[in-house]
Amino acid sequence: MGVSICTVKENTDASVLISNEIGLELNDKKTKYMITSQDQHAVQNHTIYIGNKSFERVEHFKYLGTSLTIQNSILEEIKCRLQSGNACYYLLQNILSSSLLSKNINVKIYRTIILPCVLYGCETWSPTVSEEHRLRVFGNRVLRKIFGCTRDKITGELGRRHNDTLYDLYSPNIWMI
Repeated sequence: MGVSICTVKENTDASVLISNEIGLELNDKKTKYMITSQDQHAVQNHTIYIGNKSFERVEHFKYLGTSLTIQNSILEEIKCRLQSGNACYYLLQNILSSSLLSKNINVKIYRTIILPCVLYGCETWSPTVSEEHRLRVFGNRVLRKIFGCTRDKITGELGRRHNDTLYDLYSPNIWMI
């Protein structure tokens, strides 16, 4: 079901009228509108004119720190969140690699500082399997840095921790707040 430009114009006109009645004035330089739809061709780009004000239609914008797109895609938002998580991790890298702090403290730092940075706004996401995988890869990478390498007891060689051993090391810490 598509939304017509007339409906958007009527709603905008009503918003401007009601705003004016209570003493508010819409800033036409800052006010834009977006229609989200699965159909990419639902409504073409139009500028709405109400009186002497014009309101531009946009395909994406940032609202309360979250990127919104016309197709409700969260791919760009997850990329942005992962970049924020990486930046946060690299800022804390010296602390996380310090031998003065226990692994439990490092896990708590991860859970209270890095993870919220990555998962901000995730309540509104409906990720695909590949997007969930990207988030899991990030978490596993940070946890591998926190828990370090494994050493083979027989040969003494260093090896990479597998996901199941990471889960065994991390999951008991979930309840330790």
